[in-house]
Amino acid sequence: MAIYHLHVKVIGRKSGSSAVASAAYRSASRLRDDRLERSHDFSAKRGILHSEVMLPEDAPEAWRDRERLWNDVEAFEVRRDAQLTREVEFALPREMSERQGIELARDFVQAEFVDQGMIADLNVHWDIGTDGLPKPHAHVMLTMRAVDENGFGQKVREWNRTGMVERWRERWAELANERLAELDIDARIDHRSLEVQGIALEPQSQIGAPAQRIEDQGLEADRADMHREIARGNGARIIADPTLALDAITHQQSTFTRRDMAMFAHRHSDGIDQFNAVMGAMRSAPDLVELGQDGRGEDRFTTRAMIETEQRLHRAAELMADRQRHEVNDADRKAALARAEARGLVLSGEQADALAHVTGGRGLGVVVGFAGTGKSAMLGVAREAWEAAGYEVRGAALSGIAAENLESGSGIASRTIASLEHGWGQGRDALTARDVLVIDEAGMVGTRQLEHVLCHAAEAGAKVVLVGDPQQLQSIETGAAFRSIVERHGGAEIGEVRRQREGWQRDATRDLATGRTRDAIQAYDTHGMVHEAASREQARENLIDRWDRDRQASPDLSRIILTHTNDEVRTLNDAARERMRAAGDLGDDVRVTVERGARSFARGDRIMFLQNERSLGVKNGTLGTIEHVSPQSITVRTDDGLSVSFDLKDYDRLDHGYAATIHKAQGMTVDRTHVLATPGLDAHSSYVALSRHRASLDLHYGRDDFISEDRLVRTLSRDRAKDMASDYARLDPAQGYAERRGITVRERVAEIVRAIVPDKVRGMFDGLRLPVDGGQASERERQGVEPERRGAFAGFRPDRAVARAGHNDRKMLARDQAVQRHARALTRIWDMQDKELPVLPHQKVELQKTRQTLDDYGKHVAHDMEAAYRRDPALARETAAGGATGRAIQAMHGEREIRLGHERRAEEWIETFKVLDQKSVRQFDAGNYGGHRDTRALMSDMAKQLERDPQLESMIAIRKQELGLQIESARKSGGGIGRELARLYRLEWELNRGLGL
Repeated sequence: MAIYHLHVKVIGRKSGSSAVASAAYRSASRLRDDRLERSHDFSAKRGILHSEVMLPEDAPEAWRDRERLWNDVEAFEVRRDAQLTREVEFALPREMSERQGIELARDFVQAEFVDQGMIADLNVHWDIGTDGLPKPHAHVMLTMRAVDENGFGQKVREWNRTGMVERWRERWAELANERLAELDIDARIDHRSLEVQGIALEPQSQIGAPAQRIEDQGLEADRADMHREIARGNGARIIADPTLALDAITHQQSTFTRRDMAMFAHRHSDGIDQFNAVMGAMRSAPDLVELGQDGRGEDRFTTRAMIETEQRLHRAAELMADRQRHEVNDADRKAALARAEARGLVLSGEQADALAHVTGGRGLGVVVGFAGTGKSAMLGVAREAWEAAGYEVRGAALSGIAAENLESGSGIASRTIASLEHGWGQGRDALTARDVLVIDEAGMVGTRQLEHVLCHAAEAGAKVVLVGDPQQLQSIETGAAFRSIVERHGGAEIGEVRRQREGWQRDATRDLATGRTRDAIQAYDTHGMVHEAASREQARENLIDRWDRDRQASPDLSRIILTHTNDEVRTLNDAARERMRAAGDLGDDVRVTVERGARSFARGDRIMFLQNERSLGVKNGTLGTIEHVSPQSITVRTDDGLSVSFDLKDYDRLDHGYAATIHKAQGMTVDRTHVLATPGLDAHSSYVALSRHRASLDLHYGRDDFISEDRLVRTLSRDRAKDMASDYARLDPAQGYAERRGITVRERVAEIVRAIVPDKVRGMFDGLRLPVDGGQASERERQGVEPERRGAFAGFRPDRAVARAGHNDRKMLARDQAVQRHARALTRIWDMQDKELPVLPHQKVELQKTRQTLDDYGKHVAHDMEAAYRRDPALARETAAGGATGRAIQAMHGEREIRLGHERRAEEWIETFKVLDQKSVRQFDAGNYGGHRDTRALMSDMAKQLERDPQLESMIAIRKQELGLQIESARKSGGGIGRELARLYRLEWELNRGLGL
């Protein structure tokens, strides 16, 4: 599988290295070193697939000779400890062919290093590992000084910035993923650290051929041993705690197959024995849940944690859907409609129905609308009605440009979801019961992120309105949360497309939205808007010709060129600029260096901002036209009329804006669109690309990518919609995403989910049984039937005959009072202790009573609440004094998750240890002493793990009898159970060695 690796180091004399020797080794050639007066001959080295020196503009052509280049570097650097060259080493996706890998490496080196002014000595290695699989990677040696036709100049300090490495890491991931998608290869890499991704495994960044490498004057140890050591360590971690692997796999997908597990196990293990052990641990992990078979007959799996996340998401959604607190009266709604009509905005019947839906009293609103149906216009009217009713309206979206489009289209002040969550984490901008939060392009929001938002809103009592289209671009992270909520709760649908001016084009957009991609493309073909060419290069030229003619004929209309990858975007931008230059529509070029490398900008250039910047009022994806440019600063008139001036040293995240990727275009509306189709497209991206225009669309493709229009249609019709674990628990074959795609569901899956909900997905006050109807228990309660659990306040669901809102309010009030009484009892005792006075008996009794009351809401609630107070004593006093229980309950949730996490880890540790113990006995009885020794070594490693994890060790010590151990010496010696276990296995190993075993 594709792996991420990018490593940067400096080669210098301080470590005894030679630039000439390093270049000879990496290129497998024989080079003469003039400084050392000796030759370095590595011409016998195998596996070098491609080797070349790449020069920037104005560099002397003589330096294409590798020997001349690095000898000149050595001669120019006179210090004894001189830094000679920077090396960047990165892994190539093994799923690519050799030719594709070389092209990818060259494109990356050209864009990130050569275009920045560095000379790059590129060598692509295609080693074969001990497992017989290719380990393709590239070495790039870079010069560290500025160069021109006269030779070397000053060292460029900008290239030494710490942020440069992170930029290279990010850009390599972006470029590799774009190319993988373009080649229709189902693999992705992630440049972020495992820690940032939430994966508790050590990064496996070291690569190298298994053979020993010889370099410079001595031996340079190959990093393959270190790579295998890290893989072996990760394998041991997974064997000890298989949830680490399952959590990592579900980072971007809710469900997975045995093949997915095998690919992950291969990456994180060393040798067939450990691979089998890792696979065995994953398959037997308590957290693994088997779902059923998909349409290809493959078994699909998920994790209990994933199911819990989805359960929390849906319970929060149900809680809000059942609340009736945000009603807008008819007068305010009619007044908003009247103001809109006065501005010339007349809502269609579907838009009016959607307006009535979102301004109703329900705490959850859902609007599903095809592209171009006027969702933002409807939301603008809703905003006026909400504000007239006294609500504060906020907007959010996954990307900056989507948030900007929501704000410009509806007038709702909007920001990214990440920005909202960051503010909440800092204790700022928390939602209240008087807030309405509108989330646009909700289909692109991952399950975990939407769960966080909905749980926060449910806790605060706010209203949330989700707006989107499940058929458009899918979420990058796990799951399809919006689609799942739509299926459960319904909502308002807006199917009347209003963006396109021609009726047949509106029909085509509806076809794209409903999966009839073939009908849509045939309609555009019938009207002469689908253009075939012999090759992609010719299709690109045809597109630019048509774009240029259209631009000159209708200069007042807006237009955009769309394609799938950043590489194609850059090529199309360059071609568009050439036409602008030839027509005399650009001022003088100014060469500047921006985040993506050297660029030429001129007055009249179209540009795109690539990063949100509040101080400038721009978002990632904002388009504009340059009014003034100098080597130090730029002034841009954005398409919404804002004049923006900035220094390039302060903001350099921009590029030409004639063309854009389809992902950047979601939410965009222009008069005319020109689309270049490439093999990475699917039904979701083609729907977005072919629905951005008002007036016209031109779709171009080459026969080297699509041999026929039929092949084009099949590619643009591919359904890559993400699934949810909960999709597979649907028992009605007529319902649900999974069944519509041929999923065979096993009935026991529903039992698994039901079994998980009471024990693992208990809400804040699960199990609450407050009597209804004036204190009389319901018939179900008198019969001992457990009330249905749901939401952050599971158990608050009243009998359907009771007025839902008032009943829920009474229960929440009782809960809040219980929390406040407990906090007051606790703080009174603290006050006595602070004054060094004895705690009075009645104070102890009161605290015990309040603990019991809290524990009636759920097991260990009081324990977890007091743990939260111990972590933040001010929180207890705040709760006791002001009665604001929201923060206290949220903190209690966090402590509960920590406690359950420790308990779950202890359970899994004990189960794994017992399995290994039984395995070692079987191996010994069978005479497999080597396997027995290795298994006991793993058990010893697990024991050592306890020494580094006191919390886990204490949990294990409580349950040590389950291990069949009687350990008393640990207490006597003052050591822990981990140290004692490790000591026992060391004694056993020494005894076995003495016996010759």
